[in-house]
Amino acid sequence: MGNTAPKAATKQGGSGAKSDFRPEVQGLRALAVLMVASYHIWLGKVSGGVDVFLLVSAFFLTLSFTRKLEQGRELRLLKHWLHVFTRLLPAVVVVILGVLAGMWILVPQTRWGSLLDEAWATLFYRQNWQLADAAVDYYAQNHSGASPLQHFWSLSIQGQVFILWPLIFAAVAVVVPLLRRVPFRGALAPLCRLGYRGTLFIVFGAVFAVSLAYSVEQTASNQAYAYFDTRARLWEFALGSLLALALPYLSPRRWLRVLLGWTGLAAMLSCGLLLTVDRSFPGFVALWPTLAAAAIIVAGQSGSRFGVDRLLGSKPLVWLGGHSYALYLWHWPLLVFTLLATGLAAPDLWLGLGILAVSLLLAVGTSRYVEAPLREWHWPKLRTWRTAVVIAACGTLLAVPLSAWQGMIAAENAAIAAQPKELTPGAAALKPENAGKPTPEARIIPGPSAMDDEWAHVDGLCTGANVPTDPLLQGCLQISPDAKPTKHIVALGDSHAQQYMAALGPIAKQHGWEIVTLFKGNCRFGAETPERTQDCNDFNKASAAYVLEHKPDAVFTVASLTHVEAPFETEVPGYLEGIKPFADAGIDVVGIRDNPRFAINMPECVQKKGPDSPDCNTPLAESLAASSPLDDYRGKVKGLYLMDMSDFICAEGVCPAVVGNVYVYKDENHLTRTYVETMIPMFERRLLAATKWK
Repeated sequence: MGNTAPKAATKQGGSGAKSDFRPEVQGLRALAVLMVASYHIWLGKVSGGVDVFLLVSAFFLTLSFTRKLEQGRELRLLKHWLHVFTRLLPAVVVVILGVLAGMWILVPQTRWGSLLDEAWATLFYRQNWQLADAAVDYYAQNHSGASPLQHFWSLSIQGQVFILWPLIFAAVAVVVPLLRRVPFRGALAPLCRLGYRGTLFIVFGAVFAVSLAYSVEQTASNQAYAYFDTRARLWEFALGSLLALALPYLSPRRWLRVLLGWTGLAAMLSCGLLLTVDRSFPGFVALWPTLAAAAIIVAGQSGSRFGVDRLLGSKPLVWLGGHSYALYLWHWPLLVFTLLATGLAAPDLWLGLGILAVSLLLAVGTSRYVEAPLREWHWPKLRTWRTAVVIAACGTLLAVPLSAWQGMIAAENAAIAAQPKELTPGAAALKPENAGKPTPEARIIPGPSAMDDEWAHVDGLCTGANVPTDPLLQGCLQISPDAKPTKHIVALGDSHAQQYMAALGPIAKQHGWEIVTLFKGNCRFGAETPERTQDCNDFNKASAAYVLEHKPDAVFTVASLTHVEAPFETEVPGYLEGIKPFADAGIDVVGIRDNPRFAINMPECVQKKGPDSPDCNTPLAESLAASSPLDDYRGKVKGLYLMDMSDFICAEGVCPAVVGNVYVYKDENHLTRTYVETMIPMFERRLLAATKWK
């Protein structure tokens, strides 16, 4: 993490400030980065090491600024910010440039667009928000599919706090002298005697309490977002600041220092092993590693040969602590690229040690040949504008290749999209009249790097009477015709229902229908069953209640469920029980057959092996059931109309990745918007034929 700690720090033991290097804290950094790297490489778990880094960075920052305030020195915020980012940014730029080189060689083109966007977000210290919006699973066991830039989320949060915290100190520097001039009396009299340290303690105490409460609430309700949310992490920084403010008044006895140090170390190292942290960070569970680190810092230099500071202050750990920032930057992309190159899901012991060793070599090289020369370069220090020039130069060094790469992608996508439609018939190539006809030569659409935009387009959030009252349905979307709707349809289910909006949406607008969508990821619609999570069951209950309240003309659902392994297709659990109340209320129900799922990313398979590779053309028998599960539904619920579009997805005994020069799938199991749009004429005919709608 950001290695911005001063070479000298206040030594505990009294209110007087004595400058002294703290080797045990540098050793604490070393152990924290080893924890992060080891847990990532071998355990695929969260260690709590990043939380330690966040606390330590705020600890040092608070020591420095509090000393300036109490000594009456100018804070000079602009100079401070420029100094901080001059130390942080060069190593970031070097690592991202290395990641770009690895991306060009190893990462499939389908992921280039999103990764380049991440690189920009990383450069401007806002990557955590981008990952939060994408709801990235930071705990995914197979890191080969993860972003090689994903670990920069913590540096983005740290960079944001490095801007915010000095503003807090600047505000306190203004407020405290004003308070001293106000003649407070009675219960308010202590306000004029608070001083800088007391005021800071109140401010950071409030930040700690509010942020921790927010973190606990958000982690319980939306953990995937909370993990990257700066607001849910501010309390960790505030705890480091409170520790720095209180430290001069903490003078535990030697035996207590020894006990605190070893207890803190044991707690810190065991956090990820003893606690189930994967789905509970950064809520109250993150108090475990942060309080453990705080105990080690309070223990400080114990003066005992049995103290933990003898270990943490040892030369190897102090040396490693000096390279901890660069080691953190390098270890993750090396892990991701190694797994991509080898095809492994996780490294074994020896491969992991190799990754760690190479990461350390690159870290030492980055520290010695990038960070150290810039730190010792006097020219930028002579004028503030010179420091700004250095930062701008670093940013430009990365911005130029990023811009050029994105420009190349945009040009390629434009050229692919500009092809005549007759060259890319997609599903129309599987129509009976086209059987056996060769597809003309053309580039496959959509462009690989355009896959992120291959979800079905929906007009926007529900409005007016369509707005749900249940907060579980707050993601309600609608597709509206230009005139007054002639038919109201509610689409229920998961992303496999959502993908068909690329066909149903245009058909609805043509016929004057209105569609309301109530979708939840990985939550196929049906009655409550133990096979579903409680969240899914609750969502489906709320969706069913919405339908019965609004009484639309029809409900659209996906009526079967495909699987990666045998049995490859089954009935949806509780499907008939789930739709029966709709049918009983006179509401038509449309159930469409599911599409296949695969163990591999289909467009990436095509890019690596070509569209004709057997690996990219899975046998039909390993994709769908020999007899459609929809057949078992027929005649059991009046008003249920069934659709099967599988003959426009699979043909001649295989389920291909490419049909009619169009990618069928955007990943392992979702149809591309482009391909579904080529199905519109056939989809419309079958829908109207099944329902007898006019």
